[in-house]
Amino acid sequence: MYAPERQQEILRLARDGGRVDVLSLAEEFQVTAETIRRDLKALDRAGLVRRVHGGAIPAGRLDFEPDLAEREGTAADEKDRIAQAALAELPAEGSVILDAGSTVARLAAALPLESRLTVVTHSLPTAARLADHPGIQLHLVGGRVRHRTRAAVDAWALRAYGEIRADVVFLAANGFAAGAGLTTPDLAEAAVKRAAAGAARRVVLLADSAKHGQEHFARFGDLTDVDLLVTDTGLAPEDAAAIEAGGTEVVRV
Repeated sequence: MYAPERQQEILRLARDGGRVDVLSLAEEFQVTAETIRRDLKALDRAGLVRRVHGGAIPAGRLDFEPDLAEREGTAADEKDRIAQAALAELPAEGSVILDAGSTVARLAAALPLESRLTVVTHSLPTAARLADHPGIQLHLVGGRVRHRTRAAVDAWALRAYGEIRADVVFLAANGFAAGAGLTTPDLAEAAVKRAAAGAARRVVLLADSAKHGQEHFARFGDLTDVDLLVTDTGLAPEDAAAIEAGGTEVVRV
C-alpha cells in the first residue's frame, strides 16, 4: 500500500472511530510506528486530523482541548529543545511572565539555579515547579482555576496583569497561523493570554511545529504581535520565512 492510500484509510478509521492510535495502526498496516507518525503528521498538516498523545483525532472540532497529562506527553523531545533554546531569551535580571502551557512549564523546570528573576505566572503547575527555586521571586496570579489546564482565568487574573509591566512574556498557544493568528480553545484562557502579552515589553512564543496552521475557537493575538517564535525544525523553512516576513523572528531548534 502506498503512503497516500494508507493515509486515506487512516483518515477513514479516525472519522469512523473518533480516534486512532499509533501502535494499533502500525500493527494493522504492518509498518513501523515511525511510519504511522509520519502519516499522522502529514494528515495533521493537511488539516484532516489533530495529533494527540499516542495517536490522532479527526479535525473539525475547534473547541477540542487535550488535558494537561496528554499535552505533557505530546512532542516531548521538541518541547524540551524549545525550552532549552528559550533560556537564551531570559533577561540577566528582571521580570518575566510565564504563560500556562506544557512547553512553558518545561522552560520553568529548566531555569538554572543561579537565575535571579521575578517570575509572574497564572499556571499552578509552573508555580509549583518554581516554588522552591532559591533565586526566583515568584508571584502567583489568582482567579478561577480551569481544571483542564490548571490555569487561573477571569477577572482577578486580568486585573493582576493589568497592573504590571514585565521584561518578557513566554506565551503558549494551541495553534498559530498567519491568517488566524494565535488561538486556543477557551475564551477565558484566551483573555488571560492576551492580557499577559500586553503586560510585557517583549513577547516570545514557544510552540512546537505541529501547532502551525492549527486554528481554535478563541483568538488572542496576531503573529505580528510576537517578537520571537521558538519552534522546532518540523516547521518548514518556507513557512518560517513567511512568518519572518511579517516581522516575527523565528528560531528553529
